[in-house]
Amino acid sequence: MGSGSPRRRELLAQIGLTPDEIRAPDIDETPARGELPRPYCERMAREKAAAVTATADEVVLCADTTVALGRRILGKPETAGEAAEFLLKLSGRRHRVITAVAVKRGGKLWQRSVETIVRVKALSDREINAYLASDEWQGKAGAYGIQGRFGAYIPWLQGSFTGVVGLPLAETAQLLTAAGIDLNGETA
Repeated sequence: MGSGSPRRRELLAQIGLTPDEIRAPDIDETPARGELPRPYCERMAREKAAAVTATADEVVLCADTTVALGRRILGKPETAGEAAEFLLKLSGRRHRVITAVAVKRGGKLWQRSVETIVRVKALSDREINAYLASDEWQGKAGAYGIQGRFGAYIPWLQGSFTGVVGLPLAETAQLLTAAGIDLNGETA
């Protein structure tokens, strides 16, 4: 698997898969000037898959999750101040979470992206400060993880819950099956 994300490993375990090995790619994740969120996210998944060295028989799974507020990409904040800025922008609004998945086997690549609309309730200063103090924002696109404390601030979503966590399971299962993985017993 081309991802170091523990959340993605947990999601794969839900469908009975355990990666044989983790080979997290080291790529530049800087958006190109003017790049829109969905094409950016799809490019990241493709580039991650291309960066993972694998034999022709190995199946490589890579994904990228992007939080988009309009045309703006809210990446992983580097500081608590940047995280607070993201949370203030998301407060009381809807935004999109895009997760692109790329599966590679030999010279063949299968790819899919899933977009989910997420609504965040209006957040009080106290709620934002408590969330920032939890450090759950660290390493998370848009400064939040729906599977943690922040889930209490999301009253509504339309789309894939697992896609917001970081790996849309139904679509990932289809891609893995297309790549020849038997989801009824074989490991990825």
